[in-house]
Amino acid sequence: MISAPSESENAPRRRQRFGALDVVRGVALAAMAAYHTVWDLGYLRLTPENYALMPAGKLAAHLIAGTFLFLVGIGLVLMNRDGIRWRPFLLRLVRIGGAALAITGATWFAFPDSYIFFGILHGIALSSVLALPFLFLPPLVTAAFGVLVVAAPHFVTADILDAPALAFLGLGRTVPQTNDYVPLFPWFGPVLFGIAAARLASGRRVAELAGWDASGRLARGLAFAGRHSLAVYLVHQPLLLAMLTGLVMLTGPHPKAGMESYRKTVERNCIGTGGVAGSCRVAARCVVEALRREGLWANRQQSFTLEERARAMALWQGCADAAAQPQP
Repeated sequence: MISAPSESENAPRRRQRFGALDVVRGVALAAMAAYHTVWDLGYLRLTPENYALMPAGKLAAHLIAGTFLFLVGIGLVLMNRDGIRWRPFLLRLVRIGGAALAITGATWFAFPDSYIFFGILHGIALSSVLALPFLFLPPLVTAAFGVLVVAAPHFVTADILDAPALAFLGLGRTVPQTNDYVPLFPWFGPVLFGIAAARLASGRRVAELAGWDASGRLARGLAFAGRHSLAVYLVHQPLLLAMLTGLVMLTGPHPKAGMESYRKTVERNCIGTGGVAGSCRVAARCVVEALRREGLWANRQQSFTLEERARAMALWQGCADAAAQPQP
């Protein structure tokens, strides 16, 4: 599942706002809300599948998260370009860290099997601390470290790093079950890239950026959201879930919800028990169609009665026998 960064990464001395960055952050927030809507629709079974979990959805999630983290790096440079401003930095860190802990607590109760223990807010908090030395290193050195951080998961893995206490590193051999996972490696990389990009920018370009103001209703709305991104993040997902839960109570789940993923599960289980891939594919498709035809699909998530269980077993056996027959 995707989170948003803090609401004021990029406020430099004199509380000056950079409207262009606020607008970009607002666009990223809109993309995040769209992604979460797709995820919620799938989670509540209002769509045939959870499209947010498919390759295109995962790519979108990575692009959105990378954008937020890149902006964090830029914001750290702009906020501390005259030297680290410890009081604003620490206040910001407390806000982000507190929100991250709140997210962990809330998801522990809402999704105990996949609660968020190290999502993007956790990543931003830790990255903000680790990034401080890079604010003063040459930008090309910072960018080189960013490349190493991004590449590390492809070259450094170990079973011991699967330990829960080390899962935040992202260097284990398995991916933890969680709704939002933004480990230090590789996601500290975009923060470093943002720092390098901001350090490389000329003073003239920074002045132009500072002098740009959002004009037009849409741009002003995006800038407003970008200025309050932490609040938008904390509020939008509960609102989305509440509205869509009300919708599913009125409409019921989509009649084909979970059908394709169930078919793939049946096919994998069939192959895993020694079945031939082609026959297993036919049998899995047959099972799904038969359960729908006999009115048993809707009860699949619940306990079958003895009669329904017997009917389902007969359908399974019939499909398996049919798939095993030589094809004309």
